[in-house]
Amino acid sequence: MLIIPAIDIRNGKCVRLFKGDFAQETVFSDHPEEMAMKWQSAGARFLHLVDLDGALAKKPMNLAAVERILGTVDIPVELGGGIRSLENIEEVLALGVSRVILGSVAVQDPALVKEACQKYEERIIVGIDAKDGIVAVDGWGVSGEVEAGELAKRMVNAGVRTIIYTDISRDGTLSGVNAEATIALAKESGAAVIASGGVNSLDDIRRLKALEADGVCGVIVGKSIYTGALDLQEAIEIAGQEG
Repeated sequence: MLIIPAIDIRNGKCVRLFKGDFAQETVFSDHPEEMAMKWQSAGARFLHLVDLDGALAKKPMNLAAVERILGTVDIPVELGGGIRSLENIEEVLALGVSRVILGSVAVQDPALVKEACQKYEERIIVGIDAKDGIVAVDGWGVSGEVEAGELAKRMVNAGVRTIIYTDISRDGTLSGVNAEATIALAKESGAAVIASGGVNSLDDIRRLKALEADGVCGVIVGKSIYTGALDLQEAIEIAGQEG
């Protein structure tokens, strides 16, 4: 199971939000590439980048920062936030991004997701962000008016193999990961699912690790590793243990 550190970028800086609220922002570094190197040095084998400005603007806005990260580390990265067209997808892949995360368009333009999967296969993954089981879009500010499980099944039918499931109500709260909803999504859709939102301890990592055989393939860690609540190296060690 992969432990994937998150680097959320806003105005070129590495930040964390509380429950996706742009008014509740903490800046952890003015230089996201330095955080990327820190997590790589701690043993991370993959990084999760989010262009927060892009999510609001509906187009990539922090590609200069992404480029700096790509020039600093030699592990693969995935990028989401504001990627709404094939041209956007091609642009970020050309930078050297390994996987593109499609979020709002999964609800608003599922035909694009299908076309992207046909062209780029496993390099396309979908982020499903939900509160009380209902998907949110456009920087989490608007209801997508579809249940997370239903959207997951539609995405698998469109060719998606991997889904990131974020419980918005827990994101940035350190209140514990929603393992139950994560595994339910994996079982309902048949996709490999990466858990996200609320991770706060090694116990969360152990809980998710126990679900690996049922489809949980990774977990994104953010605020927990920035505040020191979770030791990244220890988490990676637990995640890599044989079941």
